[in-house]
Amino acid sequence: MEATGVGLRRALVLVFCVAGIWSAYIYQGILQETLSTKRFGPDGKRFEHLSFLNLAQNVICLVWSYIMINLWSSGSSGGAPWWTYWSAGITNTIGPAMGIEALKYISYPAQVLAKSSKMIPVMLMGTLVYGIRYSFPEYICTFLVAGGVSMFALIKTSKKSISKLEHPNAPLGYGLCFLNLAFDGFTNATQDSINTRYPKTSAWDIMLGMNLWGTLYNMIYMFGWPQASGFEAVRFCKQHPEAAQDILFYCLCGAIGQNFIFLTVRRFGSLANTTITTTRKFFSIVVSSLLSGNPLSTKQWSCILMVFAGLSYQIFLKWKKLQKLQKKRKV
Repeated sequence: MEATGVGLRRALVLVFCVAGIWSAYIYQGILQETLSTKRFGPDGKRFEHLSFLNLAQNVICLVWSYIMINLWSSGSSGGAPWWTYWSAGITNTIGPAMGIEALKYISYPAQVLAKSSKMIPVMLMGTLVYGIRYSFPEYICTFLVAGGVSMFALIKTSKKSISKLEHPNAPLGYGLCFLNLAFDGFTNATQDSINTRYPKTSAWDIMLGMNLWGTLYNMIYMFGWPQASGFEAVRFCKQHPEAAQDILFYCLCGAIGQNFIFLTVRRFGSLANTTITTTRKFFSIVVSSLLSGNPLSTKQWSCILMVFAGLSYQIFLKWKKLQKLQKKRKV
């Protein structure tokens, strides 16, 4: 009876985590698409300074992580010093800026799909640089994802979707997304190195360090000289309070979503988190198609299903590896 109660509580926590991650990031995606395509006010102006979203996100997450550390930290030392994040902060500033700027050139569903193919640069770099050999099923996963993204990019986008873009340019948009993934790969590798050197580093410490440097770098980029774009972004928000409100909610969604990701990883492991975030991306595309008026053709939906079939197979392979490791530990 007690075991049943524990299992039920665990299931309820998992449902809570799924609902939190899905609602936070799907709504953040809606806001991101709104800010990149909507015309604000009677003058019908676009919010052109999308990189400002990254600065705002850095500031909100910096404050949020500082509050969480002070609320929940046990006061234990041994975490990574704040200055160790300086290099990861650079790539974590450049990468997301490229990803969000891509929305000027390609639709939101296309951006989500392109950014879902993180395994491609990882396996490419692993094979060419480090000589890593991957299994045949892993290559099948990569083929499905790469093939799906490539075919989606080659299929003609609807005129309605193109009309919403500021500067339609598919090669540039996809190029920015893949550069975003490359920089993300370096950021993740640097974070892993920091965690190895400082194993007592908490998720909140990482969030604080990364956003501290991100805030610093983005402040220099956005406000470092008189003609910098940050001043125009602030002026736009003053003239269009609706845009400022969307930016605030966008940042809060990011901070709240991080909370649920940390909780999921701590309670259920990284595999469960990967599964939840991958399915979230699929439903973000569905929501964008239904709510934001981005009509997708049957061929495009086939490409999307092909990509997520590859991602789902990758999750299954990770699950099988995890099961084998657990059996070996029992023996």
